[in-house]
Amino acid sequence: MTTYWCEYVWPALTRGVLVEVEDGLIASASRTAATPPPGALVLRGLVFPGFANVHSHAFHRALRGRTHDDGGTFWTWRQAMYELASRLDPDSYLRLATAVYAEMAVAGFTVVGEFHYLHHPPGGGRYAEPNAMGEALGEAALAAGIRMTLLDTCYLTGGIDTPLAPEQRRFSDGSVAAWAARARPGRDRGTHRVGAAVHSVRAVPAEGIAELASIVDGRPLHVHVSEQPAENEACLAAYGRTPVRLLADSGALGPTTTAVHATHLSTEDTAILGKTATAVCFCPTTEADLADGIGPARELLDAGAPLSLGTDQHAVVDPLVEARALEHGERLRTGQRGRLSPDELVTALTTAGNAALGWPEAGRIEPGAPADLVAVRLDSVRTAGSRPTQVMYSATAADVHTVVAGGRVVAVDGHHELLGDVGELLREAIEELWA
Repeated sequence: MTTYWCEYVWPALTRGVLVEVEDGLIASASRTAATPPPGALVLRGLVFPGFANVHSHAFHRALRGRTHDDGGTFWTWRQAMYELASRLDPDSYLRLATAVYAEMAVAGFTVVGEFHYLHHPPGGGRYAEPNAMGEALGEAALAAGIRMTLLDTCYLTGGIDTPLAPEQRRFSDGSVAAWAARARPGRDRGTHRVGAAVHSVRAVPAEGIAELASIVDGRPLHVHVSEQPAENEACLAAYGRTPVRLLADSGALGPTTTAVHATHLSTEDTAILGKTATAVCFCPTTEADLADGIGPARELLDAGAPLSLGTDQHAVVDPLVEARALEHGERLRTGQRGRLSPDELVTALTTAGNAALGWPEAGRIEPGAPADLVAVRLDSVRTAGSRPTQVMYSATAADVHTVVAGGRVVAVDGHHELLGDVGELLREAIEELWA
């Protein structure tokens, strides 16, 4: 058994909490000690449960700092994404994803939801192992020491009533039945769980959404929803309904579903998501980077839709900045401060995020939960003088000094204890792709 002495623990800010860990799980977290007992590993500062990155496209990380020439739009950015996708195979994806997940680990993420649609070789065809790309992602998460939910994504069309473009063919299995046969939704193992995703109402027809929802009933199901006004316009033109209403009518919404982005919603859309207890994942730094817009976070929470957070295209990998950007977006949208409390921001990063990924037991510091702990400095140039209750508004990932995942220390002061220099790993993996 390993014992961690935590100087302060969120949310009660209890001082001197002893967290005992056995087989990767928290065995106890109730005893307190004013000073660390002999043999305990010391976590100074404020200790949070491990953070959840609910929405990731690992390969997008190779686009950071490469898509800003001449401004452009989401749709021109997408062309750069397609070019990158064409360069990846299982070996290069393993190297890139390992570095990306290591970057997440040193920032304080201990679980990732990988929205995975890069299934097959460029131009179509199949790898000898049909899930070679997904297996690479699972191996990468294991190497980085974090948990994963693989959200294996169904992608059938290039747009509503539009055939796949050549660059999209590697994303598709051809039908929902073929997707299910390959994806095998529901095969969990250890720190790796499997869910499913509908890429969007643009990429899966309405009848396909209903078919897929019936197959994965009870498993995590994620879907891109209303990220762009053009998506809403196309859906209304084709179906006479918004994407949210189409998903509801297809039986795809509910407590195990997460709507990703949910940026351009009608009042009715918000009510539907809340009434069905569908979770919503905002990705504020990506939505800002791509000029997508700002969704109605406060209204969704008030309607009954749990909020979580993701880094999506990884323009920024920093859970604390992502959470702060959620509140800042609300301030910019409404002209009001304090739209989301620190407790609500931490909930989005921890319990709500883990639940959205099918880990309802995680995201808390209590017996039976995975032993995921993130220690944040209270004495850095950013956090010095902050009230501990408000450190969410001052800290960044640079203040994360120790990350414990599954009971073992995986990162200290930005250095990955299992993989070494994360910056070098990223540089090598990304330069290889653009060479």
